[in-house]
Amino acid sequence: MEWKKCYLDVILVPLGFLLTIAYHFWLWHKVRTQPLTTILGTNATGRRFWVSAMMKDNDKKNILAVQSLRNTIMGSTLMATTSILLCAGLAAVISSTYSVKKPLNDTVFGAHGEFMVALKYVTLLTIFLFSFFCHSSSIRFINQVNILINTPPEPRNIVTPEYVSELLEKGFLLNTVGNRLFYMALPLLLWIFGPVLVFLCSITMVPVLYNLDFVFGSSKMEKHGNGDFV
Repeated sequence: MEWKKCYLDVILVPLGFLLTIAYHFWLWHKVRTQPLTTILGTNATGRRFWVSAMMKDNDKKNILAVQSLRNTIMGSTLMATTSILLCAGLAAVISSTYSVKKPLNDTVFGAHGEFMVALKYVTLLTIFLFSFFCHSSSIRFINQVNILINTPPEPRNIVTPEYVSELLEKGFLLNTVGNRLFYMALPLLLWIFGPVLVFLCSITMVPVLYNLDFVFGSSKMEKHGNGDFV
């Protein structure tokens, strides 16, 4: 009897997550092998040139560099704050005795037991916590770049544009991972109302992300888009 109640959760929820994870593995492969065909790879290449230009002409462009990095830090701070606030709200829901914890049994497909309800909220809480961790780490790296990018160029200086670019890429990579975790939490929010919505949201999100992650209509980029991305 219990299997009849939860078989949709066991099948549709993992299937939706596997679809999203498979897309991101494929995206990672494309970024590594053909970076200029993806938005992530193209932006990473542009940021490397930007760091070199800022450090080469630092006397004239130091304010521009600091302001640009500050805007990025503000975006990561907003996402980190949102994630931790959602964690606090979910923790309050889990520990409360309000009726909001109970699903709408008459309209929700799937399991309605206390264990399944707790699993839904705990999974959401875990993903938001990891998103907060990634955004916080991103702020740490970008703050370091904010200082090091104004280092005066000297022959014996160990702070090179390549080193600063590597730190900046780590910060943006963590920011991207934090955002993707935040996006993956959307299907989990719908899981409260049943596993069917989780699967439908997952298969809808993949083509949306595809259109946001890839550069279209650029044959030259596809021909020359081979290289490494860190």
